[in-house]
Amino acid sequence: MKSEQRSATWLAVLVISGVAILTGTNLKAQQIHNGEDLLKAMHDRYAANWYDTVTFTQKSTTFHPDGTDSSETWYEAALLPGKLRIDIGPPADGNGVIIADGTLTAFKKGEVSSTRPLAHLLLILGFDVYRQPAQTTINQVKGQGFDLTKIHEETWDGQAVYVVGADKGDLKSKQFWIQKNNLLFVRLIEPDQHDNAKIADTRFVDYRQLPVGWIAAGVEFYVDGKKVFSESYSDIQANPKLDDAIFDPKQFGSRHWEK
Repeated sequence: MKSEQRSATWLAVLVISGVAILTGTNLKAQQIHNGEDLLKAMHDRYAANWYDTVTFTQKSTTFHPDGTDSSETWYEAALLPGKLRIDIGPPADGNGVIIADGTLTAFKKGEVSSTRPLAHLLLILGFDVYRQPAQTTINQVKGQGFDLTKIHEETWDGQAVYVVGADKGDLKSKQFWIQKNNLLFVRLIEPDQHDNAKIADTRFVDYRQLPVGWIAAGVEFYVDGKKVFSESYSDIQANPKLDDAIFDPKQFGSRHWEK
């Protein structure tokens, strides 16, 4: 009889524990009522488990209107949050860009060819969100015209996602899509920068788990449903030691990261 009582007691404990776990999970999910909640959750999920620096080699492919395509090799390095360097071709050629402090500086043959303000949304939503205060990300995204009060759920690539910035069925308003399970960025929809009458659709694909954090090893760019550009990453290194000087536009020609 005592054995039966102990069994019943353990069963009750297990049931109560299970209910507590399920309830806790549901409550946690229910806390995401809007885009601000989601960006905070993204930050909190990985704040202690994400890389500060990352480097990779990138195959960049342009798809031309005549059906042909062409590729070149880029070398990228990031210092989070907010700093990205892209060497287009061999660094010795002096072609590329530096994004730092909200400014994009482009270089051609080692000389500055242009500068302009830039809030790099792919960098912000795919990387910076995990390494900077959530409120900073919220302010940046709001500043780019996203309505963070709008949120709904969809299925994307077989997985549940949160969609922020648009009502269900709206694929034209500025919006970003976040994988519900892992809280990783997967899609950005906004008017095309070159023609606002067209819709740009950018997708992070082929996510891979690193020793710390994750990275999408592929990025696909579509305009009005047609693929126009793609990125494929190799030799991905998390937390390599990087000199801050490589992100200084004044030192672009003399300093660069090396594998």
